[in-house]
Amino acid sequence: MSCMYEKVCSCPKEDCLNYKKCCDCVIKHRETDSLPFCLFPDNDGNKSNENYYKYLKGRFEQ
Repeated sequence: MSCMYEKVCSCPKEDCLNYKKCCDCVIKHRETDSLPFCLFPDNDGNKSNENYYKYLKGRFEQ
């Protein structure tokens, strides 16, 4: 699989080795059971899948 650099990256961690490398970023987050910033920007610093499901559940209960 070839993965191109993105021109725009919404992640605030510009010093990350995977910054603008979406494929590598997704792999890293998959291995650490967390979500990339671009998929879950309203995370209050907690990017765990558990927090994401709580956040999603709250949106649908409104």
